[in-house]
Amino acid sequence: MSTPMWIAVIVVALYFLKGLTLLYQYERGVVFTLGRYSGVREPGLRFVWPIFQNFRRVDMRIKTADVPRQEVITKDNISLLINTVVYFRVIKPEDVIIKIVDYVYAVRQYTQAALRDVVGNHELDFVLSERESIANTISTIVAQETGDWGVMVESIKIQDIELPAEMKRAMAKQAEAERERRAVIIASDGELRASENLMNAAANLNRQPGALHLRTLQTIRDIAADPSEKIVLFMPSELAEAVKRLTGEG
Repeated sequence: MSTPMWIAVIVVALYFLKGLTLLYQYERGVVFTLGRYSGVREPGLRFVWPIFQNFRRVDMRIKTADVPRQEVITKDNISLLINTVVYFRVIKPEDVIIKIVDYVYAVRQYTQAALRDVVGNHELDFVLSERESIANTISTIVAQETGDWGVMVESIKIQDIELPAEMKRAMAKQAEAERERRAVIIASDGELRASENLMNAAANLNRQPGALHLRTLQTIRDIAADPSEKIVLFMPSELAEAVKRLTGEG
């Protein structure tokens, strides 16, 4: 084989080798022939015609886009700092290449706008207590728009909600007042139960003649167990008579 023939064979082989490309399982290839969309290549070893065809890889795995913290004003004019995370994936690789320049950036920006709109329609108490509901609403709004871009939003999570400093102080005072209120209620409930027990004990003692006197004497005996203690009592005549009978005097 002549030298020119070898050169031609080598050029053709290099041409075909340059056109070979490997797509992993999580990738798809969007092919353009002379500038026009001509199909999507599945995973595996694929060939595109160099010079005539252009090849763009698209990652089909779930992506995470961190939406930077931004200031959002609630319906009751409370300024909040909120940051969110968007989880999404490509479902139509040709659309994310043809219809939009940077779909990751677009999803992030649209989520920011939806976050401001949704939070702005609710008061602070609802935003703080229904964080998951807010996130689901934002996810629905974003999914409706990004579906035309070939993107599916899996979920949106609100990571952090930061309140203004003065609002934090006010909520701390409110929480402290609530704790004090509960403490007073618990203490008063304990006193009420103690008084009810005392009433029941007094009622039981009154049912038996002399039971109250015996209880009084028992209390005196317990107090007088310490020899250093001196006790002076003014007893009613009934109690004095009971003491005399018990001690054998009179």
